[in-house]
Amino acid sequence: MSAAKKRGKAMTVLIDNLWWNNPVFIQILGICSTLAVTNNLTNTFIMTVGVSLATAFSSWTLAGMNTFIPNKVRMIVQVLVISFYVIIIDIVLRAYMPDVSRSLGPYVGLIITNCIIMGRAEAFARSNPPLISFWDGLTSGFGYMAVLMAIAAVRELLGFGSLFGIPVLSAAFGDRFVPWTIMIMAPSAFFLLALAMWGLKSLQESMKAAPPAAGGAKPQGSAK
Repeated sequence: MSAAKKRGKAMTVLIDNLWWNNPVFIQILGICSTLAVTNNLTNTFIMTVGVSLATAFSSWTLAGMNTFIPNKVRMIVQVLVISFYVIIIDIVLRAYMPDVSRSLGPYVGLIITNCIIMGRAEAFARSNPPLISFWDGLTSGFGYMAVLMAIAAVRELLGFGSLFGIPVLSAAFGDRFVPWTIMIMAPSAFFLLALAMWGLKSLQESMKAAPPAAGGAKPQGSAK
C-alpha cells in the first residue's frame, strides 16, 4: 500500500472512530464508565487515557499474533493480552498517581471488561496489520474519551462548580452558586448520556441528509 493510501486510511479510521462510528453514541459500548467516573474530570481523563492505551496496544499485539492464534482459543488469548496491558496501567497508576488510583478504585481493573477493547480486536485488529490496528484502537479510545469528558465537564461544573478541581462557578458567583446535587449522583450520567446520544445522532442524520458539496460525496457512516 502506498504512503498516500496509508495516510488516507488512517484519516478515515480517525474520522470514523471520532464521529461516524463513535464507540459510545453509535456502537453503545463502554457506557458503564459513564456511571462510574464522570462526576470528576481528572478521574475521567485518567480512565479514558487508560482505555485508549489498553485498546491501542491490545489491538497492535493481537494483530501481530493473528496467524499464530488458533480460532478455538482466540477470545481467551484476547482477554489474556488485554489483561496484561490493564495490569501494567494499574501498576503505573499505583506507583506514580496513588491518589487517582485510590479514587478510581476497582474501575481500572474493570477496563478488562470494557467492550470497546474486545470489539476493536474482533472487528478490526483481526483482519488488519499491527500499525493501523494500533491507530484504530487509539482513535477508538479518543472517541470514547471525547464523549465521557464532555459529560464529566457538565457534571463537575454544575455539581461542584469546578473544572479539574479548579473553582469556576463557585469562584465566579461565591455563595450565590448552589451546587446541583443531582449532578454528582449516578443517574445524572445516564440522563446526560441519553441527551448526548440523541443530539449527536440527530446531527449525524441531518448531515447525511444534506446535499453533498460540489465534487464531494455524502458520508455513509463506517468505512470499516
